[in-house]
Amino acid sequence: MHPELKRQLPTLLNQLAWLLAMLLIYFFVAPGFVGGSAVQRVVLNAMNLGIWLFLLVAVFVPIERLFALNRQPILRPNLLVDLGYYFLTGLIPTLVLTIPIALLAAIAREIVPAGYLLWVAALPVGIKIAGALVIGELGFYWAHRAMHQVPGLWQWHAPHHEPVRMDWLVNSRAHPIDIIFTRMCGLTLVAISGFGSPGASGSGRLVFEIVLFASIFWAFLIHANVKWRFGPLEQIISSPRFHHWHHSRDDHPNHNYASMLPVFDRLFGTYHMPRGAWPPNYGIAPENRPEVLIAARYGLSAPEAAQTKSEDPA
Repeated sequence: MHPELKRQLPTLLNQLAWLLAMLLIYFFVAPGFVGGSAVQRVVLNAMNLGIWLFLLVAVFVPIERLFALNRQPILRPNLLVDLGYYFLTGLIPTLVLTIPIALLAAIAREIVPAGYLLWVAALPVGIKIAGALVIGELGFYWAHRAMHQVPGLWQWHAPHHEPVRMDWLVNSRAHPIDIIFTRMCGLTLVAISGFGSPGASGSGRLVFEIVLFASIFWAFLIHANVKWRFGPLEQIISSPRFHHWHHSRDDHPNHNYASMLPVFDRLFGTYHMPRGAWPPNYGIAPENRPEVLIAARYGLSAPEAAQTKSEDPA
């Protein structure tokens, strides 16, 4: 067994346990809230993930070959690990988030003034999409920042930062708690604000799905191993260079939390993107490993394993 696969196996098995638990809940609870056959929905979600994987490969593999920032093989180490993450992190958050977000949107309709909701409903679809993107990004920014700055949350986000090479599929390497927490914070604001929710009808559901699709696709793009720079547009929309600095191992690692709109990093003092430069390395420095930070916070002795590098660069 490949050493990295062996190291990641406990996490993958943990995610499988999550998936089985969520499937049981979804089969018995979800139909009452979202309607239809739960089994059918899960099967369709899995099929959709397979189709999207094919499309993502068709888009990003040629792009990374033509515009590679760093020369690295397509069939790289940890590829199977990240493919496993892709399917698990694609299924689990969908199963978990559908019910609570639909419930929160229903509660918001009872609490939020009807005049405001009517005003939002009358807005053009384009304005709704733009508003939902901004509001959702605000929630994601603070959730993502909390994942880095709170040691108890960082332990769930750290697996995403372990890779020492960047490519589009690294976006999928994440613990389900990480994905659930950050998406919940962003999409809940979208639902409560009345711009859209999974249980809405008409443009409300359309807006929600467009925001979700745009954020997921953009996440794959900004992780990609491409040397693209967006020029002046980098001031208003995130680029691969912007997010690669977020994955920096040693140089300003806790910066650039926004997924699409760097304006929030500028507003809250976490923007870092040296002119024309890319990060010298990626991964997690030994002193930033979760077990080290938790040990320091509670006065415990850090495990010996915490002094090792985050990942074998081979």
